Amino acid sequence: MTYVISQPCVDVKDRACVDECPVDCIYEGKRMLYIHPDECVDCGACEPVCPVEAIFYEDDVPEENKDYYDANVKFFDDLGSPGGAAKMGEIDHDHPMIAALPPQNQDH
Repeated sequence: MTYVISQPCVDVKDRACVDECPVDCIYEGKRMLYIHPDECVDCGACEPVCPVEAIFYEDDVPEENKDYYDANVKFFDDLGSPGGAAKMGEIDHDHPMIAALPPQNQDH
């Protein structure tokens, strides 16, 4: 089981979750953040600090955002398990589903 970042994060990338994560498993893509499913220790520290409520426990992802589970997992298909997001910096791509989204409303 893991936590999943969903649609409200797209084009926002607040990063409060990154600061809170004790295992450095939240990676930054071009348009949103992604939680590495194998590096996440399911502590839940990221969920309450997200100002746009984009983070959900895997089983609690709202129905309209279920595709974001696969987007979070498949984002790491080519990346593998780098063992820490901080050393990677912003990764110059997104999952294709995220990349194809129109610009998201940012008046938060």
